[in-house]
Amino acid sequence: MTVHSTASAETEAFAEQWRAWHAAHEEQLADEHGFLAITGLHWLDAEPQTFTDGPGSWTTGPGGPVVVLDEGEELVVDGETVRGAHHFGVIPERGGVFARWGDAVIEVARRGGYDVVRPRHPGNPLRTSFRGTPAYEPDPRWAVTGRYVPFDVPRPTTVGAVVDGIEHVYDAPGSVRFELDGYELSLTVFPGHEPGSLTVLFTDATSGVTTYAANRSLRLSPGPDGVVTLDFNRATNLPCAYTDLATCPLPPPENRLPVAVEAGEKIPYERA
Repeated sequence: MTVHSTASAETEAFAEQWRAWHAAHEEQLADEHGFLAITGLHWLDAEPQTFTDGPGSWTTGPGGPVVVLDEGEELVVDGETVRGAHHFGVIPERGGVFARWGDAVIEVARRGGYDVVRPRHPGNPLRTSFRGTPAYEPDPRWAVTGRYVPFDVPRPTTVGAVVDGIEHVYDAPGSVRFELDGYELSLTVFPGHEPGSLTVLFTDATSGVTTYAANRSLRLSPGPDGVVTLDFNRATNLPCAYTDLATCPLPPPENRLPVAVEAGEKIPYERA
């Protein structure tokens, strides 16, 4: 086998792995109760509110969200059927409870210091008409090696949100440093969803041109020695790229890259 054919085989294997990953990512996005199923973003306060896409009357206060269900209405919360008044308790920031209501799910969450209700209906047209997300063709050149450098202590980092007046606060554990297109670059990282993982929010010179203007996200898994691969082919859109019913955070200012990262997911068809 020649060097050229070996390189071609490795490139195709890289592309196949990316296609399998992206298919799984889109399947999760299009879940019957995923973000594409959200039909409303309702901000709670002390004044009772009712919604056309959810049951009961809702309020919140120091003790957390409360719903008062009408006669004949019920929710299933943590496997238990509830009727009448139900207290969800204080919900931590970025936390949430998912209650079943027929074939829908009622998400009760806290975002940016506010309690919200977001019903998720499988029949929402945004979900039923979803046809995937356009993306750049995978290219190994966009998988770069970097190093994770932890801070002495996590740094509280406040960022804005796609919703005016909302801020998100993260304890940034460190930064990742890498070289791309001749630039020495650094990105502040936030804790990831899985233990030991990290999340990067960033924009670059493609943002607002071929990729979503507000943000993209990249998951990282540093090794014990701090070495980490930043595979920008796996840069994904946040929910706000598809729907206005999201409260996604914006990248910190230092995460605005001066290069055009022509890799990963592009502007969704729904926004084009």
